[in-house]
Amino acid sequence: MLTFDLKTIFKERAIENPYTFLVKAGLSPQSATKLLNSQTRIIRLDHIEIVCQLLNCTPNDLIIWMSKNGTNLPETHSLNKLKRNKFDFQLQDTLKTMSLEQLNELANLINKKKPE
Repeated sequence: MLTFDLKTIFKERAIENPYTFLVKAGLSPQSATKLLNSQTRIIRLDHIEIVCQLLNCTPNDLIIWMSKNGTNLPETHSLNKLKRNKFDFQLQDTLKTMSLEQLNELANLINKKKPE
């Protein structure tokens, strides 16, 4: 079953009020609520584009696939790329506990990965 997983990306981007974020971006309050609660089965392409532009992501980052009723697909099936492993990484908490040397190393790695 395909579903939207916006809460994860909002958490990763440290956006504290996703509902307000979506409404300010131009989605109706009803659309924002349904998207955030994974209750929508239909979404306008322009809404996907708005969200992707604002969050610097692709539609694949917004959509997850979970097997329904124990249905398993072959490992080589393309839908498996949309599966997500549960991952609870608290970046802010980790940064607070790192030494200055570690923070400098991390900053250097990030600067090397920055797009030009």
